[in-house]
Amino acid sequence: MTTYVITVPGTFTDGIEPDARARLGHALRPADPHTTTMGSDEDLDALTVNEDDTFTLRLTVEADSGPHAEQEARSLAGAALRAAGLDERTAPLGPAVITGIDSQVH
Repeated sequence: MTTYVITVPGTFTDGIEPDARARLGHALRPADPHTTTMGSDEDLDALTVNEDDTFTLRLTVEADSGPHAEQEARSLAGAALRAAGLDERTAPLGPAVITGIDSQVH
């Protein structure tokens, strides 16, 4: 298995309230890229929200291939959004992209 850092973009169609943002951050914690060498070196945050309500999720997943990693990241992202009270209408996701491969997890 290989550790991948996957980036999943999206948009909060109705914005995001501070409490929902906190719940989302908490739900993303297990997949936080800071646990990888690349995430620590590059200071990658699990959630970045831009002024225009677009956002980026950066997730760490273990998978045997790139396509499986992307699929797992989308699944994790969807579950985290649901845990924060959001869905496909209020926070649609874009395509998942591999942004790093790290074989040395701390």
